[in-house]
Amino acid sequence: MSEVLLNREQIMEIIPHRDPFLLIDEVLEMEVGVRIKARKYIKEEDFWFKGHFPDYPVTPGVLMIEMLAQAGAVCMLSKPNYKGKIALFAGIDKAKFRKQVVPGDVLDLEVEIIKEKLSIGTGKAIATVDGKKAVSCEISFAVIDGNKEE
Repeated sequence: MSEVLLNREQIMEIIPHRDPFLLIDEVLEMEVGVRIKARKYIKEEDFWFKGHFPDYPVTPGVLMIEMLAQAGAVCMLSKPNYKGKIALFAGIDKAKFRKQVVPGDVLDLEVEIIKEKLSIGTGKAIATVDGKKAVSCEISFAVIDGNKEE
């Protein structure tokens, strides 16, 4: 078992997401602004299983993409110059869904920032269960102040 670098409370100090939409449970490794490894424990009581699907619970692919995006946001917003800012989802490319993720699974989330210019960037993202790829994609983001007057 890997040691926890950041717990949920510490994650909430970095990104603005809150329950029920804070979708990562812990950060295991991070090289700030470069790469991150986070984790989500998939539980039967997770909100999406009430409707997706009651008799065949499967984690929606779009929520796994969001989990990866939140992990990437923690990685970027941990940079001192981005403290207190918000990372917006700006795009997704090359998404592939390869494995169903169900209650009881542990989803490992890895994001490597492959490009950043000014406050816009791209990350290569992979989510795995027991070392088997569930989702892979490239996610794009924009970091903003988060001031509604912008």
